[in-house]
Amino acid sequence: MMQSSALKSLPPRVCRSLAKLGGDIATARRKRNLTTVMMAERIGSAKSTYLKVEKGDPSVSMGVYVMALFVLGFGDAIGDIVDPRRDDVGLLLDVERLPKRVRPKKVPTTL
Repeated sequence: MMQSSALKSLPPRVCRSLAKLGGDIATARRKRNLTTVMMAERIGSAKSTYLKVEKGDPSVSMGVYVMALFVLGFGDAIGDIVDPRRDDVGLLLDVERLPKRVRPKKVPTTL
């Protein structure tokens, strides 16, 4: 099976994050006494695809990962990942973009 160049060029940090996510999903599944077959059925995938999730395989679609999180009770967490209110870098950039001075706008005079 050929992998896309995008998958081959993933930074090691991203690969580690995906592996951690997969391991965390596996731990959550076991804590809930669910088998891999039960998880696959509940997320609507093949068992082999679900096993790839637990390994953090980047070729698995985001939808499958999200469904696994949903089944485990973490459905709301995915919507908060890039919440603008928690984006420290974005908030810092907003502050840096503030003008140094604020001048009142000129009001046109009418005769």
